[in-house]
Amino acid sequence: MYKYFLICSVCFLVSNVIKGQQVDNSDDLTLISNTLKDYIEGTSQGQPERLKRAFHPDFNLYSVTEEDSLRVWDGEDYVSNFKEGKKNNRIGRIIAIDHENNAATAKVEIVVPGYKIFTDYFLLLKYEGSWKIVHKSYTSRKESE
Repeated sequence: MYKYFLICSVCFLVSNVIKGQQVDNSDDLTLISNTLKDYIEGTSQGQPERLKRAFHPDFNLYSVTEEDSLRVWDGEDYVSNFKEGKKNNRIGRIIAIDHENNAATAKVEIVVPGYKIFTDYFLLLKYEGSWKIVHKSYTSRKESE
């Protein structure tokens, strides 16, 4: 009887550990999505506080200019372009998320109707209980391409 109880207890614990890992995985995907939504909505709805919540304070943005040189843009300068309550004609959607433990990558598409389609690539890290965008690289193309 004791062996039966011990075996059942071990199986129960292992089952809960496995279930717990699956829940954590799902929770992390939700948290990453929420961080990306803070970025998307913060830029389109004129909500710089949401942008600050999404980004690590020391993040930078990287792109390649038309002259084929690297452009590094200070994150604080980027956020300062979005004024409280000033909505933009931007439509964003999450294309992909990949994560392992406390690191993730994500791809987001931002459509600015009549102008360009931006493709953003993010590196996110989870620390102190939340996911933060620590790096953004992006490219764009004309909407008609």
